[in-house]
Amino acid sequence: MTSAEPAMRRFEVPDVDDLPDDLRERIEEETERAGFTPNVFRALAYRPSHFRAFFAYHDALVEWTELEREEVEMIVVAVSGANDCLYCVVAHGALCRIYAEDPHLAEQLATNHRTANVGDAHLAMLDFAVKLTEQPAEIGEDDFARLEDHGFSRRAIWDIGSVAAFFALSNRLAHLADIRPNAEFYDLGRDQNGNG
Repeated sequence: MTSAEPAMRRFEVPDVDDLPDDLRERIEEETERAGFTPNVFRALAYRPSHFRAFFAYHDALVEWTELEREEVEMIVVAVSGANDCLYCVVAHGALCRIYAEDPHLAEQLATNHRTANVGDAHLAMLDFAVKLTEQPAEIGEDDFARLEDHGFSRRAIWDIGSVAAFFALSNRLAHLADIRPNAEFYDLGRDQNGNG
């Protein structure tokens, strides 16, 4: 993969300079923060109204939550692995490695969360998120009880489910557009301190 690879392959990637001011500002902020522009920003800018709604909900999920940021990223990676989403596994795998300060966790979660090096509470959280992804009609009160036994509140369970559901949407958009992971994501969080 080269840095010249387009952000997505199935739709035209808009020129950032041609975008509405609010999208351009958001992309510039993210580029400054990350040191590169994550391809999902350029891809979703194809439909500005969808970009605004997508990132508003994303921000609510990671900023106003009962979960720790590493838990959010663990859910994203496990769900994205279940959905075979290359972009989200690679991009959020990097964030998972950084927030969890674990250079090996993302691959474990994406491949089979049940064999990942996580505690019982996180295993219950991930089992719930993946079950909601793969067998949503099978979610029952016993699933809630298991999470509550591990100390998750009903609000936290809502947040687990919301992250799983949102990233099922994100995974499908990435498949639809064939959004490609930035080369930079592959190396982030690989050292023992969670840095790039």
